Amino acid sequence: MPYTLTQIRVFRAPPERLWRALTTPAAIAKWNPPDGFVAEVHELDLREGGHYRMSFINLGTGHRHGFGGSYREVKPNEKLVATDRFDDEGLPGEMLMTYTLRPVSVGTELTVEQAGLPDAIPPEACRLGWQQSFELLTRLVEPEIPAG
Repeated sequence: MPYTLTQIRVFRAPPERLWRALTTPAAIAKWNPPDGFVAEVHELDLREGGHYRMSFINLGTGHRHGFGGSYREVKPNEKLVATDRFDDEGLPGEMLMTYTLRPVSVGTELTVEQAGLPDAIPPEACRLGWQQSFELLTRLVEPEIPAG
């Protein structure tokens, strides 16, 4: 049976910076793939009804894992909801990804909910992948770099 996982992480960064990291193709390619993979964003039409497509590429083997979906809700700096479907027939079904950003005293709390994850992906492997991605996201959004 498909299942749901929720990840929560607090970042020392404003919601606007975290939003840019979640919605800018070059930023997504930098933080989203787990260890051992690189990402390629093929399409990103950030609007309700718009679509996205991307691939994670295993650096060791070159094998691509493609996936994509459509945006259902786009509220800048607050919430992003998208469908997600793997190209691999061994990972069937459609997932629903919900990213919620909430300002907190030290920055921004990010909640990521994945609903409809296929049984073929062990929950602990999914959590490990998110932990790795969040470490990369932290390094991307937390530095304070002066303008100029």
